[in-house]
Amino acid sequence: MKKINIYLVLAALAFISLFAAVGLSIGGGIAHAGPLFIAAFILTSIAFRGFEALKGFSYTLIIFAAVTTALYYPQYFISVNGVKLSILITPLIQIIMFGMGTSMGVEDFAGVLKMPKGVFIGVFSHFLIMPGLGFTLAKLSGFPPEIAAGIILIGCSPNGMASNVISYLAKANLALSITITAVSTMLAPFFTPLLMKLLGGAFIKIDVLNMMWDIFKMVIIPIGAGILFNKYLLKKAKWLEVAMPIVSMAGIALIIVVITAAGRASLLNIGAMLVLVVLVHNLLGYTLGYWAGRLFKMDERDCRTMAIEVGMQNGGLASGLAKEMGKMATVGLAPAVFGPLMNVTGSLLATYWHRKPLGKKDAEMQEQAIT
Repeated sequence: MKKINIYLVLAALAFISLFAAVGLSIGGGIAHAGPLFIAAFILTSIAFRGFEALKGFSYTLIIFAAVTTALYYPQYFISVNGVKLSILITPLIQIIMFGMGTSMGVEDFAGVLKMPKGVFIGVFSHFLIMPGLGFTLAKLSGFPPEIAAGIILIGCSPNGMASNVISYLAKANLALSITITAVSTMLAPFFTPLLMKLLGGAFIKIDVLNMMWDIFKMVIIPIGAGILFNKYLLKKAKWLEVAMPIVSMAGIALIIVVITAAGRASLLNIGAMLVLVVLVHNLLGYTLGYWAGRLFKMDERDCRTMAIEVGMQNGGLASGLAKEMGKMATVGLAPAVFGPLMNVTGSLLATYWHRKPLGKKDAEMQEQAIT
């Protein structure tokens, strides 16, 4: 009871901070409202930890606090003692991908043989729907070419591990979700550069071979090392299972903050419109992914999986590719916005589906998958 009271007090303080920040902004003092906005996000994040239905949004709110900090105080996230913080992005992604590999095994790819239809439809839909939507939205947005190319880049990226968590919470087909994520990630060195050349080449110059190498060094090599570590050494380093998710979340937060600080000027000019375009991209991905499953007469669990696997992207990889292209402050903006938004919409979708009962057959299959 005392804990709940503490969380309620924190929620009240968060509301007061937000109310004061909005009031100050309306009164023309938005330049001085930063600390209040930051405090509101942090306090709300901590308060949400006290409520089971809301605790899943806690990390995303910390990201919002970090992004707000970067917007108000960008000078602290661009360089330290003359060293640009952007040099951390590639190694951070490699660490995150290594962590992803430590949670994978050969059995994750065996699903291709067990569920070939679902895997093929999922991977094909992912690399067809999201790049197509990205290109269409980029064309319609009227954004500068490099920022528009970032919308296409996030669309051409593979799935992220977050999709597996959301699939579990949404009572979708977790085994299928894991396999689609694994396969799409391994195909990314080929599909992502070729799709970017085909679609993004209309906006910026794309070097296919360089992008292929960038994905190999940021994704394939670290994941391969992680899989080997999982197979031979993880049992001797159990602490890593606890540490890697925390390190990965901190790494993603830092990547987003650095990109936000670098692209602050562009975000202040088109931020609201970019958020809207990215949100539409994400929501249409869920919708078309779900109906792709329906088109091929898949059951409800698998349709939910299709929606999540199509709509959720690896924003970290897209951000890293933008940095390697030397266009972090422009091409990297859409991926930086997509990640936090995707976590919010994915959590809301998972909550809705978690409460919506499956058919009897689907429920039995879900129980078997978990046990």
